[in-house]
Amino acid sequence: MIIVMNPDATQDQIDNVIGMIREMGLKEHAIQGTELTVVAVIGEDRKKDPSIFETLPGVSKAMKVLAPYKMSARELHKQTSTVTIGEDCVIGGNALQVIAGPCSVESEEQIVNTARMVKEAGATALRGGAFKPRTNPFSFQGHGEDGLKMLAAAREATGLPIVTEVVAPADVELVSSYADCLQVGTRNAQNYALLSEVGKQPKPVLYKRGMSMTLDEYLQAADYILAAGNENVILCERGIRTFEKFGRNTYSIAAIAELKHRSHLPVVGDPSHATGHAHLVTPAARATIAVGADGMIIEVHHDPAHAWSDGAQSLTPKQMADMMPSLAQIADAVGRSLAIPQHA
Repeated sequence: MIIVMNPDATQDQIDNVIGMIREMGLKEHAIQGTELTVVAVIGEDRKKDPSIFETLPGVSKAMKVLAPYKMSARELHKQTSTVTIGEDCVIGGNALQVIAGPCSVESEEQIVNTARMVKEAGATALRGGAFKPRTNPFSFQGHGEDGLKMLAAAREATGLPIVTEVVAPADVELVSSYADCLQVGTRNAQNYALLSEVGKQPKPVLYKRGMSMTLDEYLQAADYILAAGNENVILCERGIRTFEKFGRNTYSIAAIAELKHRSHLPVVGDPSHATGHAHLVTPAARATIAVGADGMIIEVHHDPAHAWSDGAQSLTPKQMADMMPSLAQIADAVGRSLAIPQHA
C-alpha cells in the first residue's frame, strides 16, 4: 500500500499517518519529493483497508500496490530516482555514466594505470574486484582488503569513485569503509542476508540480476535492500542463463526497458558479462544505450590475454576509447548524453 499526502501536508499530518501504520503492526518508508510526500506501507498489508488512511488530515489518497514488489515499484515514485556514486557520478539523470575497469584487482600498478586509461577514454567511475566469488574454488578469489587499498590508491590518483563487490554479510562494513559503491553480484543476487546487510549501510548498491531470476523475483529482492533503509540502489541487467551457447549469457535488452517501466530505480547494463566475448561488447553497449539504460559497467584490461580473470570479455583501453564516440552519438539520438569525467 502507498499513501499519497497532499502537497501542503504538514509534518504533523505525516507523522500521524506513520503512527497509524505502526499501530497496525506495519512499518513505513516515507519518500519526500519536491512537490509531495508518499508513504509506503511495508509488511503484510493485504487485509488492511486503504480507505482508513483517506480519512486522515493531509492524505490525498491511499492505494494498494498491485506488484509483488513495493518499494522498487514505479507506482511509489513516478520519476526515476537518481543515485550518486562519489561526488559527481549521478546514475539516473540525463547524462549516462560509464563504469569501467578490470574484473580483478591484480596489483596497485595495474589498477592505478588502468584507472588513468579508462578515465582518459571517458569512464566516470572505476570498477574492480577485491573479493571475487568464483565458480571454481581453485580460481583466484581476489586480494581482499589489500585489493581495497589498491582501489583506494587508484581513486586517489584519478579522482574516480570506485565500485567493488562484496560477497559476504561479514565483509559489508569493511568494503563500505573503502568503496564508493558496493556491488552485489549475480551469484549473491538471492543472498537475502547480504542484501539486508548492504541495505543497512549508506553507500550506493549496484545490484546485479541473478542468472536465473525473473524480473518479479529481482525487484522483490531489491526491496530487501530498500526495506533495510538504503534508497540508493542501482539495478544492473547482465544477462541470464539460457540454452544458447554463442555467448556467456543471453543479454535481455528488453529487460532493461521493462525494468525502467516497472521500477523507479535507475538501471544500467553490463555488456561484458552479458556476452562474454570482447567482440560483442561494443554492439551490446550500443544497444544498452539505445534501449534506455542509465549507463553501463564494462570490463577493461590493459592485457586481456594475461588477465587473472575474465580476459575474454575485457576490452583494451584503446578498444574502449574507440567505442565511446559511437555511444555518444546514440545517446544524443535518444535525447541523452555521455557524462564527462571530472578532473582529479
